[in-house]
Amino acid sequence: MEKKIEVISCVALAIFLSLGSCAALSPTGRAAWNLWTGAVQKVDDSTNYNTRKEVEDTCRAMVSSYESDKLTYEQYKSSDSEEKRSWAEQAKMRANKTAATYNNFILENSYVWSGNVPSDIQVKLLYLE
Repeated sequence: MEKKIEVISCVALAIFLSLGSCAALSPTGRAAWNLWTGAVQKVDDSTNYNTRKEVEDTCRAMVSSYESDKLTYEQYKSSDSEEKRSWAEQAKMRANKTAATYNNFILENSYVWSGNVPSDIQVKLLYLE
C-alpha cells in the first residue's frame, strides 16, 4: 500500500513539475500566466481606492501644469519682445509635452474609471498650435 502511495506521489510530482516548467519556459505557458496575472492586476487596480486616487491626483497635477504653460504661451506669444516670445515657445513645448504624456497616461489607466471619469478629469488635452 505504501509503495502505491509513493508511486502515485512521484507521478503527481512529475506531472506538476512538467506543467510548471511548461508554464515557465514555453511561450504559450508564459502568455497564459501573463494574461492571468494581468487580469488580476487590472481588477485589483480598478477596485482599489488608493490606485484610483493616485491616478486622479497625477491627472490633476498634469492638467495644472498644462494650463499654467498654456496661459504663459497665450500671454507672451504675440509680445513685441523677442525674449517673451521665446518664453511663449518654451511654454508651448512644455504644454505639448505634458499633453502627450497626459493623453498616454489616460489611455493606459482608463480601466481605473470604467467609463465613470470624474468631472474634473479631462479625457484628452489638446496640443497647442
